[in-house]
Amino acid sequence: MAGQIPQRFIDDLLSRVDVVDVVGERVQLKKAGRNHAGLCPFHQEKSPSFTVSQDKQFYHCFGCGAHGNALRFLMEYDNLRFPEAVEQLASRLGMEVPREGADDPQAQARERKRREADNLLELSTRFFRERLSMGEGRAGREYLERRGLSPEVIRDFAIGYAPDAWEALKRHLNEQGVSDAVQVEYGLLVSREDSGRVYDRFRDRVMFPIRDWKGRTLGFGGRVLGDAKPKYLNSPETPVFHKGRELYGLHEARQADRRLERLVVVEGYMDVVALAQFGIRNAVATLGTSVTEEHVNRLFRLVGEVVFCFDGDNAGRQAARRALEAVLPQMIDGRQVRFLFLPEGEDPDSLVRREGTEAFRDRVTCASPLSEFLFEQAAEGRDLRRVEDRERFASSVLQALKRLPEGVLKSLLLGELATRTGIDQGRFAALLDDGSRDETAAPAGDEMPPIDAGGVSGETAPRRSRGALSLMARALQLLVHEPGLAERLPEDFDWCADSEDGDAGLCRDVVRLLRAGRYRSPQVLLAHFHGTPEGQRLEALARRELLIPRSARAAELDGLIEHFRRQRQSPQEEIDALLARQASGERLSQEERQRLTALFLADKR
Repeated sequence: MAGQIPQRFIDDLLSRVDVVDVVGERVQLKKAGRNHAGLCPFHQEKSPSFTVSQDKQFYHCFGCGAHGNALRFLMEYDNLRFPEAVEQLASRLGMEVPREGADDPQAQARERKRREADNLLELSTRFFRERLSMGEGRAGREYLERRGLSPEVIRDFAIGYAPDAWEALKRHLNEQGVSDAVQVEYGLLVSREDSGRVYDRFRDRVMFPIRDWKGRTLGFGGRVLGDAKPKYLNSPETPVFHKGRELYGLHEARQADRRLERLVVVEGYMDVVALAQFGIRNAVATLGTSVTEEHVNRLFRLVGEVVFCFDGDNAGRQAARRALEAVLPQMIDGRQVRFLFLPEGEDPDSLVRREGTEAFRDRVTCASPLSEFLFEQAAEGRDLRRVEDRERFASSVLQALKRLPEGVLKSLLLGELATRTGIDQGRFAALLDDGSRDETAAPAGDEMPPIDAGGVSGETAPRRSRGALSLMARALQLLVHEPGLAERLPEDFDWCADSEDGDAGLCRDVVRLLRAGRYRSPQVLLAHFHGTPEGQRLEALARRELLIPRSARAAELDGLIEHFRRQRQSPQEEIDALLARQASGERLSQEERQRLTALFLADKR
């Protein structure tokens, strides 16, 4: 049905459901203090790092960074879109999901467009699979047989064949009511501007559907059987297919093992399929592009270890360097990255056929860790016996370390750099701190991706430091943990009106919402900001343990507000305010009396 789900309904839904119940139906949880803990369902682990908070109605994994509310959990665990997750959660409570703008022509058009894409690409996938099994697919079947692919692997990857004809798919889709214009939009037809002619993009090719992690076809890759160029052809960029985001074989790897520990990234879809034929079902491939941060983010959402497999030539090492650049900002502690360089003239397909499954797995297991490759490429072409070359080596490594999030890995790499250069680690740490003081922290890949009606984005927002919180952030954290405290706040916003603290504006927005009376629980407040940079900030504050006892939180907030007010007052205004309270019969606290004395002394100087 077209139309958006009202935010007020989502807020109400989240206020009625218990995330512990939702998660507990799918994950075995045990009570651990105020929280519940269990093995993370989103990555392989032996010791529980997955916690669910009943107070905050929030889950978080300290191993892979997965976190969110009940809706987010259903989306991730059950492979649901946002509206589907809302529907499922509502059905638990016997609630009917309302829609806004169900009769709005624009909303209806967007819904039709989404369904149009799913239907068109599924029809095309079936067409190619059917043609492979027919007489015209004989050349495709013979090619796949020569490559040693079994019927099971062909089925699992939905491999098909595009006939050697100019309009085979075009005519088939026309008969299904799909216009030429729509086929062009989704990359299935080519339109010649000079002649106006349209024809099938893929002809006489073995076809590999490129599916998202939920199994929906987004585009295609085709391997030519004749002499046409290029040898491999991918769908162009379309409204649903973006080469820089997608990974071939991700859906198939998840289907083969829902509890993946490691993914191997190769350079071509034939490599993925060949490895699967030899029982290695955890390979994925980029689609003719360099590894991007979006790729890395998707990989680490599923596994804790990624192995990049490249040719051993110069081009392969250049590709590895680009992968390293994409990986560094997301290397939070607990994640592992390795680099495997193949012998000259070999690719994963040829190597696994020549050496066998176990030998290839051994190569993957023994691949160079990130640290080794980082130092190796920094030292390449340099004589570390020379002072000048050691300086360039150290500078290259430091530039890479600036992109790493804070953690044990960064500290260990600094220690290794000190050992290799003979320079004290503290000096390097100081240089690193000076160089990055004015830079925005890089994303570490464990932030919550934005959620919209179309699904999950791979984008992340910059992380904030995990050091001491500012006073404004402390006030904001108190409001996140206990929204009811907003009733104690002054009616005006003088206490945070002109603050230079970056959290002041967000604090004002939160207070306005809480005063509106609809946001009486942490989970509903977080849900309102979900999918925004402000939401990520609030989620980060919600995850931090609030060490102040519940009985002392109101007084803590009162003290913070009083501090903010004093900061805005001139000394004489503060003196007058304290004297006025004293004259009204109010007893000042010891701290306030000391403050008044200090103000008098300062005024007499």
